[in-house]
Parts: sequence; C-alpha cells; structure tokens
Amino acid sequence: MSQTAETEKPALPDPQEIAKTYAEVAQRASKLITEHMQRQVKKGVTPPQDELGVAQAFMDMMAKMLANPYQLAQAQMNLVWDYFSLWQHSMLRFMGMQTPPVATPPKGDKRFKDEQWEEHFLFDFIKQSYLITARHIHDSVCCVKGLDTHTQEKVNFFTRQFIDAMSPSNFVHTNPEVFRETVKSHGQNLLKGFNNLLRDIEDGDGQLRVKMTDTTAFELGKNVATTPGKVVFQNDLIQLLQFNPSTPKQYKRPLLIVPPWINKYYILDLRDKNSYIKWATDQGHSVFVISWVNPDERLAQKSFEDYLTEACMTAVDKVCEQTGEKEINAAGYCLGGTLLGTTAAYMAAKKDKRIASVTFFTTMLDFSIPGELGVFIDEKQVASLEEKMKERGYLEGTEMAGTFNMLRANDLIWSFVVNNYLLGKDPFPFDLLYWNSDSTRMPAKMHSYYLRNMYMENRLIEPGGIEIDGVPIDLGKIKLPSYFISTIEDHIAPWKSTYMGAQHLNGPVRFVLGGSGHIAGIVNPPSANKYGYWVNPAAKLPETADAWFEGAQQHPGSWWTDWNAWITAQDDERTAPRDPAAGKLKPLEDAPGSFVKIRIDAKKAD
Repeated sequence: MSQTAETEKPALPDPQEIAKTYAEVAQRASKLITEHMQRQVKKGVTPPQDELGVAQAFMDMMAKMLANPYQLAQAQMNLVWDYFSLWQHSMLRFMGMQTPPVATPPKGDKRFKDEQWEEHFLFDFIKQSYLITARHIHDSVCCVKGLDTHTQEKVNFFTRQFIDAMSPSNFVHTNPEVFRETVKSHGQNLLKGFNNLLRDIEDGDGQLRVKMTDTTAFELGKNVATTPGKVVFQNDLIQLLQFNPSTPKQYKRPLLIVPPWINKYYILDLRDKNSYIKWATDQGHSVFVISWVNPDERLAQKSFEDYLTEACMTAVDKVCEQTGEKEINAAGYCLGGTLLGTTAAYMAAKKDKRIASVTFFTTMLDFSIPGELGVFIDEKQVASLEEKMKERGYLEGTEMAGTFNMLRANDLIWSFVVNNYLLGKDPFPFDLLYWNSDSTRMPAKMHSYYLRNMYMENRLIEPGGIEIDGVPIDLGKIKLPSYFISTIEDHIAPWKSTYMGAQHLNGPVRFVLGGSGHIAGIVNPPSANKYGYWVNPAAKLPETADAWFEGAQQHPGSWWTDWNAWITAQDDERTAPRDPAAGKLKPLEDAPGSFVKIRIDAKKAD
C-alpha cells in the first residue's frame, strides 16, 4: 500500500472520547429503562388498544382484496416483471453500460439526493428496488373495490407511513451517506446518534420526541418574535399585542390578526426578513394580534363559545377602544380563520358592523374535504381522545404536533432520524422548526366541540347549525369583502376545501392560491421572490375549484403585495401613527408578552 493511501486512512477516534460517550449512553439507557418499568408498574400493564382502527381497516382491505384473486395475481405478475427489468438494468450497469432507470424518485425527493444513489450501481439497485416495491404496494391498496371512503383513506395513509419508514435511506447499510460516515468515524456517528436518541426519549418523558432544531439558539423577543410593541390587554384566554408604528402615517382601519389557538402567533413574526407582522406594519397598518394562552387543566371547561366571546369579540372591543375607530380589518390563520369566520357571522346576526373586511389564511369553513387529517377523526378516535382529555383537562400539544408531522413524515420525521440518530449530528438552528416544536395545549371542551361540530358533522356551513351565546350562526349573512389565501400543496387545509368555504359567503370574495404549503406558502415575503400565486380575474367565483384554476392566471412573487393592494382598496384613509404606549389601554408589558413564552418543554430545555 502506498504512503498516500496510508495517510488517507481516517484517524482513529480519541479513546477517552469513546469511553466518555459509552458511559453517557449506558447511564442514560439504564435510567430510561428503570423509569419505563416504574411507569408500567404504576399504570398497570394493559393490552394495546387499536384506537386508530388501523388493524380493522387493513383486515377489511385484505378481505376485499382476496375476494378478487385475479386482480391480486395480476398485481404480483406486474411486480415480478418490474423486478426482472430492474435485474436486467443492473446487470448492464455492472458491465459498464448506461441504460435508463426502471424507477426514479419524484422530483424534490430529498432522501435520494446523495450522488451515490445514482453513480454506484448497488445503491442504485437498492433505490430502484424500493421505489418499485413502494409503487406496487401503493397501487395494490389505493383503490380496493368495496371499501368505504374513510377506510380506504385510512389504509392509504398508514400504508404510506409504512412505505416511508422502510425507505433504504433510513438504514445504516443502505444509505450511502450514513455508510461513508460510519466507516470514516469508526462507528462514532452511531454511538453519538444513540446518545441523541436517548436524549430525545428523556425529553419526551419516556416517549420519543424527535428534536428538529437547536432550541437553545432562539429566544423570543431576541431573535424571533422581535417586532416591537406592547401587550395592551389580557384576560384568561388572550394577550392582545399592539405593534409600534414604523411609518409617518398609518391606515385608519387597524388590523386584528387571529392566529390558530393550537399554535403561537409568532409564526407570523419569526424574523425581520420573513415577518408578516413587521411587513404589514411597514406598509402602514396598525397591527394587533391575539396571543393565546397555553391552557392547562384549570381551563378545561373553556368552550368554543368562550373563545369567540371572551377572545375574539373582546379583542375587537379592545382594538376599537384603543384606537377610537368604529371599523377594523380582521385576518385569521387556519383554525383562527374558522373562529374569525364564525365571529363575523355572529356579528352579522347581531348587526355589529365593526369588522369591515375579513382575510382568511389557509382557512376551512366547509369541512367536506378535510384532507388527510380526516384519517384521525371518526367516532371511535374522537371518543378515545375525549377520554384522554377528560383525565387531564386538555389535549397535549405534542400529540397534535405528532399528527401534523405524520402528514409529511419524510421531511418532518425521517430526515431528522437520519441526521440525529444515524449520522449522529445535532439538528441545525431553524426558526420555523423552533416554532413548530413550540407546542400548545387545547382545552378539552373546546377541542371536542371543534372536532365534532366542524370536522365530523360539518355544521358550520348549515344555517343555524351551531349557536353561539344563543345566536344561530349563518355564514351566508357575511356580506363583507373577503380575501382567501390558500396554498396549492396544503395537506392540512386543502385548497379545494377552502375554496368551498369561500362560496358560502355572500360578500365580494377574492380567492388567491399561493405556491408551496400550509406554512411556507403563507410566510412568503416579497423579498424572497418565491412560489408565485394564482388569481382568477372573473368577477364571481366559478362553481368549482377546478373551474376556478382553469381560468386562473399565475403571477410571480408573494401574495402579500396582492393582499395589501386589495385591503387598501377597501379604504386607504390615513391617520397619525398610533403609539401603543399612548392609547386608551394601559400597556402591561413589552411584546411578545408572557403568554407566548410558556413552553411545554421549558423544563427539558433547561
């Protein structure tokens, strides 16, 4: 062996470092095993329950499949034929010949970005073998005749979870990047990864809570949620924030933002460069935002009605009181938009005209097409969830966050499994993922009402389907100018569902479809110049979402500028800048306030 080759050998790791890492792993593992056994003894060992109904769904699917043996045999023959083609392709590559692949990953699939997935014939074979198998599994179960729609959706969803989990990118010997790192570090990456795994189990109190970002890299009010302002009002459910003016004049109508109660408001105020709140303030808007409390068992009986009357209506009252205005603009994000839509209908029924326009960010008012979240919502699952919430008075935020992460498992679960546990690396600081890991709880009564009346029974679109404080809610009474911004890749609030909701209002509606997904498509500042958006110039919304899209025109850049042009066209009257410290309400503390700083994992972070 040449001297050059000798010098290229990876250096052996420090024995003291190895010993230290082994000791940490052993200590953590022993502690976790002991705590797990103690929990099992305390709870009493009970047989696992199929709360999601997954086993029953797959049993139903298998029964229907076996009833058509010819179709099953045909699917198997197709699989064999594709494998034969792959063997032929791989043998030709082994002999140095270039042939087109039998299967290729979809564009943007980050799992197979390492060049060795294509350049090395063995890893290429592993990749294509997985893609062929995944496609045939999916095609076999996706459209089984005789299955009801909900069961079929459940089978499809959990089949995809299995397919994603079995990707060769998730295993040491079949991921070229991990394999190289393992050889290079003499396995130290796996040892460090195991230490990271134990750390995440510790932080999750015995359950795996995959760490997505370095939470110590961020501090609210310092490098996220930095737009200056004041908390000008507080009650049991909300803090109301008003932000400092940054222009010589401000629009006369203030803007009230209602974020989803399951998330913290600072998704709209991450950093200066991507803060919607700062941008809107810089355009001349007097911006107010609701910051929701992170509820515990003391607020278990707070209802949807309380959230409307004590939060939304109170916020409207206080914005008007603080500014002296009789009309405001209001915007709601996701579930906050659902609450805002209900509030607008409530106010219309009471002939309260203080809200002059409404903006809905990725908001469902009609839950006919609930998207993949519908997989988790049926009578059995909701009843089971209600039992859990009854015990503690709320739904833990991490449980909802886990559900959302499953919708994009490759990006939000498996990529971190590979990075943290196989490569042994620490997660990269990322403001969006810091917010994503900052979970919030939901009061039991509120969450149960929302799931049953919105998702399960879709009663919001029925005139009088729900009542708030004795007032029948009818979305058709909303005759305000309305702006809907949805996103084309949204898995949480599918845009065709949000489009259906827009059709229940009776005022002028501007529907805009942005690029990307539920978060990135909304947090899309003009300076980024990404994604673009579609607008249909027709004066009236076409009957269907597909018809709307056929007539839509795509525009470059951010929908933010389109929204600002729309909202200022409603009323562009200006007034002197409004200093939150000089209004009629006494400031309680600086933004971002104390409610938003309550983290469920604060103890673990320390």
